Amino acid sequence: MANHKSALKRIRSNEAKRLRNKYQHKTTRNAVRDLRSVEDKKEAEGTLSKVISMLDKLAKNNIIHKNKAANLKSKLTKHVAAL
Repeated sequence: MANHKSALKRIRSNEAKRLRNKYQHKTTRNAVRDLRSVEDKKEAEGTLSKVISMLDKLAKNNIIHKNKAANLKSKLTKHVAAL
């Protein structure tokens, strides 16, 4: 167990950040899954901008790699365009 106050605080803050990152990542994955299942083009176009924004935020905070975010955005944009 940690002996310093700063180490104890770091443990607490790391756990809070881990839970927040996990929540944001799972929420984004669900949004991507829901976007892929949409059949209506108008609805998909509206959802696409929200999903792209979520992916950009994850990449900015290093929760996912920036290239993974770019690949997902590209594939989702192609999917919506093909509807």
